[in-house]
Amino acid sequence: MTITRQSVGGKLAILFSFVLLGLLCMLVIADKASAHGYISSPASRTLLCSQGTNKDCGAIQYEPQSVEGIGGFPAEGPADGNIAGAGKYTELDAQSSDRWKKVDMKGGDNTFTWNFTANHMTEKWDYYITKIGWDPNKPLTRDQLEAKPFCTVDGGMKKPEMTVTHKCKVPTDRTGYYIILGVWEIGDTVNAFYQAIDVNLTQGGGATTPDPDPVVLPNFPDSVWCSGHTDSSITMSWSASTASAGIKNYEISRDGKVVGTSAGTSYTDSGLPADSSYSYTIAAVDNKGNRSAASMPVSASTLPAATPAPDTQAPTRPAGLTAGNVTDTTAAFSWTAATDNTGVVKYEVYRGGLLIGTTASTAYAYTVIAVDAAGNRSAASAALTIATKAAAVTPPTGTGTWDSAKVYVAGDIVTYNGIEYKAGWWTQGELPDSSDVWKPVSAAAVQAWNSAKAYNGGEQVVYEGHTYKAKWWTKSEIPGQAGVWVLVK
Repeated sequence: MTITRQSVGGKLAILFSFVLLGLLCMLVIADKASAHGYISSPASRTLLCSQGTNKDCGAIQYEPQSVEGIGGFPAEGPADGNIAGAGKYTELDAQSSDRWKKVDMKGGDNTFTWNFTANHMTEKWDYYITKIGWDPNKPLTRDQLEAKPFCTVDGGMKKPEMTVTHKCKVPTDRTGYYIILGVWEIGDTVNAFYQAIDVNLTQGGGATTPDPDPVVLPNFPDSVWCSGHTDSSITMSWSASTASAGIKNYEISRDGKVVGTSAGTSYTDSGLPADSSYSYTIAAVDNKGNRSAASMPVSASTLPAATPAPDTQAPTRPAGLTAGNVTDTTAAFSWTAATDNTGVVKYEVYRGGLLIGTTASTAYAYTVIAVDAAGNRSAASAALTIATKAAAVTPPTGTGTWDSAKVYVAGDIVTYNGIEYKAGWWTQGELPDSSDVWKPVSAAAVQAWNSAKAYNGGEQVVYEGHTYKAKWWTKSEIPGQAGVWVLVK
């Protein structure tokens, strides 16, 4: 493997040999997507949004760690007027003297704490402050900021701890409302994370007094998963969060809206429609009302509507079979209706023990069988023998081997690759071993597993030489890797 290092816009880029490029790209992209961080002390504009102190913040209130934009500030980076929101979160760029909650701060020695929801190789951290005489009622621009940072911390091109603290000397030559801009420059991408801190500066001649009991804000659950689902509910579980004030409860959001709270580490979201998908996030709330950022979203689905218990009761035997109006090619039949617990949906008429097909000037024995909606068939009626009076007619064809050009309706049975399949509804051109419209007639029929096909509980498939049986409805879950499949042999 060949590794070459190049400097691109002040960043470190790593170029790997072509042989491993595909795999390494996936790793780099996944790592980049999960790299986030925010300033928790003094509380940044985005953190106060997530805690509800700042209002009307937009989507960033759910993830204060995600203010990510082009790095290389101030030579590059977000455009003037879009610096606080990194060019993505426009609500953060609103600016007036009373738009945002101010954090009290004394000039001189101060500490700045970054919390990372996922750390990342770091070039440096820079801290800028607005100039004396800046206009707080105009958008934040480079001209409003001092040209150079008042504090820079080298990242050493290493991954930092999940929480880092920097000691910086804040200018002591100004008082009142100022904005401090923290910029986390990522070391192996062109991006950076931006955090605006709205401060009310005072000067007291010396360092601020350290807090003897510093607040550790709640961290969001770093592991969230779907631990159960039915056709009307989804149960989410997560790892516990921590905070210095203790965790009060967790907020559960479905598709961005809070749907409930839980004092424990699981929650069941009920009253949902069957076969529906949602995105869930979890946030922790401590006993002082501080709210963590939202967890990474996790998708979960309800099961399809529950299948009713199978009907195994056959209809009663048709009685009173009679014939009338016998011509050279036809004969009319009538019989007493059969009864059934779910209702008879059709009758099959047999001639000589076979479904009607061929004819001749010959006597035939006719019987009738009742069939209910579940496919249960009654005993055959008493036979009735009649004779036609004319030449043979061409027998109708059965469904036979599956034909991609033929239209099939519910109940039609075809043969495909040696297995009989029954259509659940109207279909044309859909492969019996790949489409949900077709189900094997025999429960013992075993098909090769297909990732695009849904399987009901009890159905069996063959995958990599082994037979597996589904415990419940499933689709796209790989046999041998998902808990829905049980190894049969």
